[in-house]
Amino acid sequence: MAKHETPLLDQLESGPWPSFVSDMKQQAEVRAKNEENIEFQIPADVVEDLMGVLELSFKHGRTHWKHGGIVGVFGYGGGVIGRYCDQPEEFPGVAHFHTMRVNQPGGKFYTTEFLRKLCDLWDFRGSGITNMHGSTGDIIFLGTTTPQLEEIFFELTHNLNQDLGGSGSNMRTPADCIGMARCEYACYDTQALCYHLTQEYQDELHRPAFPYKFKLKFDGCPNGCVASIARADMAFIGTWRDDIRIDQEAVQAYIGGEIAPNANDHDGHDWGAFDIQKEVIDLCPTDCMWMEGNKLMIEDKECNRCMHCINVMPQALRIGEDRGLSILVGAKAPILDGAQMGSMLVPFIKAEDPYDEIKEVIENIWDWWMEEGKNRERLGELMKRQGFQKLLEVTGLDPDPRMVQEPRTNPYIFWKEDEVEGGWTRDINEYRKYHQR
Repeated sequence: MAKHETPLLDQLESGPWPSFVSDMKQQAEVRAKNEENIEFQIPADVVEDLMGVLELSFKHGRTHWKHGGIVGVFGYGGGVIGRYCDQPEEFPGVAHFHTMRVNQPGGKFYTTEFLRKLCDLWDFRGSGITNMHGSTGDIIFLGTTTPQLEEIFFELTHNLNQDLGGSGSNMRTPADCIGMARCEYACYDTQALCYHLTQEYQDELHRPAFPYKFKLKFDGCPNGCVASIARADMAFIGTWRDDIRIDQEAVQAYIGGEIAPNANDHDGHDWGAFDIQKEVIDLCPTDCMWMEGNKLMIEDKECNRCMHCINVMPQALRIGEDRGLSILVGAKAPILDGAQMGSMLVPFIKAEDPYDEIKEVIENIWDWWMEEGKNRERLGELMKRQGFQKLLEVTGLDPDPRMVQEPRTNPYIFWKEDEVEGGWTRDINEYRKYHQR
């Protein structure tokens, strides 16, 4: 019999979709059955009490979690998120319920043996509840007590060769897509760059010294499987600067129905004959494609690398061969200000070890942000407050038309009179006088 009545939680199990409530109930039953055989290091009924406090929160319409101070492991300022319940007498199993973030392997590649060891560790020293993965990318261990933190950290680092991830006002755990390991569209080695920067910036990852969180995310191509353009303070998105490669015979095979579009992925539906005009050319956001007779033509200078045509006809169209990445900055979810997408900062740069040019951009931005950023102000909010032109000044980058979506929509770049040649200055002054008259 359940320890707590949870009628409101039970409603979340209704309907056609899987529910986390069902998973929690299953975990509670497993712990109850194994209590006699396993000497758990935290209360066996922790999951029961977790459901109880969540039911109480639904009933009262407010949280019953509080921040009770800083907890962590020796030498690290991040990786552990303190959680305390404000009803410890009623729910003693979750009086402490700390979260630990574990740095995920590159591309999230695991062996079953590694996953089993992680789960065994967390069953023994935690609640057994995990989040695979958090939105940042980490493996999330949900729920343990303060005395177990150092024990878990020792096991992770000494026996599993695994580090904690980031939390607090520091560099968060970098996250990457599977990249060249399995994806034919990858324009650079995402795992190599992600691993290199993770190792390079260990202090920034483990010892919070920033105004707020800072996320590095690595997408191997513009398809953006890590969604870096929407979530990363610095997004590294693979791209190419030469032409899309075209196999005209394969184009005709798609048109003639010999090759199925969308890599034969139709979600079980038959959409009829492939129409290249309707399904590719008319959907090009820059109108840079057209047919000349039986040939597909692309004005590559107008292409903005949306990947749609390549995704639809992967055997006919391929990414270019001069590959690298673009760096976008300032994306975030709503915090102090509304959500923002990343803004183009470096249109193209080669991703080659030791990545010195990339690290120079990162460190120049950090120097500015740490000096000028307010408390809990993300990079995107500082950019909005001080202007993109200031960002260019601190990074030493020259303004580029590719930083502007379209004329007069990005008021970032302004001429300074003392930087303009005399003739231009005279013309500007005459222009002002004319409009004043």
